[in-house]
Amino acid sequence: MDAFTAVHRPQWERLKVLARKRRLTGAEADELLELYQSVSAQLSLIRSVAAESALSASLSAILATARTRFTGAKSNFFVDVARFFVISLPVAFYRLRWLTLAVGAAFVVVGVLFGVWTAGNPGVMAALGSDSRLQQLVNHDFVDYYSENPAASFAGSVWTNNAWIAAQCVALGITGVFVPYSLFMNAQGVGMTAGVMFAYGRGDTFFSYILPHGLMELTSIFIAGAAGLRIFWSWVSPGPRSRLDSLAREGRALMTTAIGLVFVLFVSGLVEAFVTPSPLPVWAKITIGALVLAGYWSYTLVLGRRAWLAGETGDLSADDAGAAAISA
Repeated sequence: MDAFTAVHRPQWERLKVLARKRRLTGAEADELLELYQSVSAQLSLIRSVAAESALSASLSAILATARTRFTGAKSNFFVDVARFFVISLPVAFYRLRWLTLAVGAAFVVVGVLFGVWTAGNPGVMAALGSDSRLQQLVNHDFVDYYSENPAASFAGSVWTNNAWIAAQCVALGITGVFVPYSLFMNAQGVGMTAGVMFAYGRGDTFFSYILPHGLMELTSIFIAGAAGLRIFWSWVSPGPRSRLDSLAREGRALMTTAIGLVFVLFVSGLVEAFVTPSPLPVWAKITIGALVLAGYWSYTLVLGRRAWLAGETGDLSADDAGAAAISA
């Protein structure tokens, strides 16, 4: 073993140097591969004599470093970012378009029912608080909420809170319970608040302060809820795949939406902090909110449809996702 080491140590040291070198010439890259093959064979020979030894451990470490040198090349960061925003994210949104609309419709129906029930039922109004307390809510608290804090800090607070809710809807959608419960409770809260505002003749104020940012903000929550429900359904009804494989595919593809919604909710947070409480005419504020929503749907339907027709799903590439077991 000592003689074998003395003969081949120069090769091992050379491989170590090449594996740690930042930049390789063409000749050095060829040499790295040749040395990797030679040292791999030498390690196999050493292990046939002494399976576990300090020498075999040292050579394994050198080979591991060399292997990552020629197999662990990173892709271009800017190409990855461009692919995410041009392909992966819009196609994930596009796949959820109909379910997003269905979730939104259910949310609106529940909200309207609670609003009508609240506004037309004195007992419910009394349970929500005294007349003076509700007057305070209608005339001051509802409007002051949007301007009582500095706009920048308010935008950050709204953004992080909504992004956290969206991430929960996507991540906990697998349970099949969290998304319906969360959406129902939010619809109930919005509907009952609207009912109180309408009962006191301030329905116009409610819509003028909800619609500018709410068009995009609520749509984002609908998207997150749709992604969570889609992940849940992937293991309930996996189709020809195994449940684990179906869940893995949908989970990888649709967790993209949680990341993408961070950017979408950042925009809606800016609208809520800087546009909603601004002195602009109501029509102008609602128009800005509508343009933001139109921008989202244009992005989804144009880029998303193009990626979908090209065969994209938003899932990772085969190399990154790993091989899947063949199953019937």
